[in-house]
Amino acid sequence: MSVSIPEKSKISHFLVFFLISSMQIGIGVLGFQRIIAKTAGYDAWISVIIAGLFNHIIIWIMFKVLESTNGDLVSVHTFILGNKVGKIISSVFTIYFVLLATAVLRTYIEIIQVWMFPDLKTFWYAFAYLLATIYIIYGGFRTVTGIAFFCTVLPSYLILTFAYTVPFSNFESILPIFDHKLKDIFLATRDMSLTYLGFETLMMYYPYIKNPEKSKKWAHLAILSTTFLYTVLTIITFAYFSEGQLEKTVWATLSMWKIVQLPFVERFEYIGIANWNLIILPNICIAIWCSSRILKRTVNIKQKKGVILIALLCLVSLNFFETRDQINWLNDLTGKIGFYVNYFYIPFLLVTVLIVRKVKKK
Repeated sequence: MSVSIPEKSKISHFLVFFLISSMQIGIGVLGFQRIIAKTAGYDAWISVIIAGLFNHIIIWIMFKVLESTNGDLVSVHTFILGNKVGKIISSVFTIYFVLLATAVLRTYIEIIQVWMFPDLKTFWYAFAYLLATIYIIYGGFRTVTGIAFFCTVLPSYLILTFAYTVPFSNFESILPIFDHKLKDIFLATRDMSLTYLGFETLMMYYPYIKNPEKSKKWAHLAILSTTFLYTVLTIITFAYFSEGQLEKTVWATLSMWKIVQLPFVERFEYIGIANWNLIILPNICIAIWCSSRILKRTVNIKQKKGVILIALLCLVSLNFFETRDQINWLNDLTGKIGFYVNYFYIPFLLVTVLIVRKVKKK
């Protein structure tokens, strides 16, 4: 069941940190605060931490499942269900990763259309962006990993810009703590877990890691860093906006950039949106790479051909989502599917693998 990957195609174990964190920090950062505050109010920062703790458990489960076959998600399905049925189940995840890439790209294009260029054509921007994605993936998985590294490091200076909001913030607004029911806090935890989506791609690139055992700590560090970032950003947002203001602010992170004043730029949110081009690039590259990899493993299509097919599918499908309601529906659908994949299906895989292993031993 193990997948044989040439040593020259593998990546160093510490780069798993950038692969996971680059997937978790995407388009959701720009407006997750309003969504979680709807349910748990300003106690929702607690939900951010709880969701992060759950992610640590899911990462641990992923490594346990993958170690059982020393392969990827397709290998796990084949181990449990046999060759034919396993490949059929695996092929469903091709659509999931296409959905993930489509949702990220379409939401980003919407932000450009709302904030910068109202007449921007969805098709042509997506066409150019997907061409760049195909070019990167054609360089192999090491190139995709390099993009994840640089697109995490280069825009990281944006974190410092949120310090501009501190003089205008009232941190007492998050008090009193536990002002909402536990049920509300856990519902907000579910909503927050949708923002954390993307780290399940580990299930596909696991065989490409040189020392998978050593990569565990880097995977957990990635989860810890994104949890810390989201928690800090949530507290800053809650201190800056009143609950009434936040309820009407779709993209709270972008709105906070309006206060940033620099000698050489008047509207810093334009700089932030432009930088988000880099931040979402690994989201789309890794998702399309995973989708094309599954195609190669299940129906023996060469990955270079598979990448073009997947990119065309993304290009065609995202043009069906034009209005805010349609894009919201796409994001909700992707989030709900990802939630069940991460927090129900992956634990189910672990239980199934353990049972099948015992049965096969007998």
